[in-house]
Amino acid sequence: MTEKFTKNKYPNAAGDALPALQETELVIFDWDGTLVDSRQVIVDTMRASLEEVGLPVLPDRELQQVIGLGLREAISALVPDADARTHDLLRETYGRRFKSYGATDMPFFPGAEQGLQWLVRQGRSLAVATGKSRQGLDRMLREWRLEGFFAATRCADETCSKPDPRMIHELLESTGARPEQAVLVGDTAFDMEMAHRAGISAMAVTYGVHDTERLGALSPHAWADSFGEVLAHLGCTDLESWPAEGYN
Repeated sequence: MTEKFTKNKYPNAAGDALPALQETELVIFDWDGTLVDSRQVIVDTMRASLEEVGLPVLPDRELQQVIGLGLREAISALVPDADARTHDLLRETYGRRFKSYGATDMPFFPGAEQGLQWLVRQGRSLAVATGKSRQGLDRMLREWRLEGFFAATRCADETCSKPDPRMIHELLESTGARPEQAVLVGDTAFDMEMAHRAGISAMAVTYGVHDTERLGALSPHAWADSFGEVLAHLGCTDLESWPAEGYN
């Protein structure tokens, strides 16, 4: 497993930063594409919503690229020429359709649920920084029975969307952690940019939405091909490195 953590496996990997990650006190996770496998649900919902409101249906790959942004920002990126009324209608349609899915339709990646429990047992503080709405994240936490599990959570509709660093700043303030004590684990370039702008470490997972070329352009401090590797970077040596089927 050690060879997967070498500095040269992926572009711009800051291998010399790895020891510090094992001492990180606050671990901030992205939700979609990092903890849970929700890509297809999000893409299918957006495709159906575009069709329902009479807009051209975009390729799945294009729809996938905006995962991680707040819904308002994602819609603006996908259909920039549509008027405000159409944006509002698309946002309402997406929200209504997405509610038809439950947590079991978007399962945790292999090892993620157990890994979160291990981190808590080790005394780590955990947080979530997500492009989901507050209502959407709270529903997932409730269905997974994880209410109160995270020290703090921030959603795109109550602060600035990624890659603005405000979400991270608010989590640091809420938990009392210093930037050098925190790491963000995410699967998109939006996550990597947000972490860098906030002055915290960034770990890129390769089994999520954005490919390694796009992630590498933002120079993550570490890379992980599975949630088991996320845990290994954070100092866990007694769990298997579970495989995670990637999208890339």
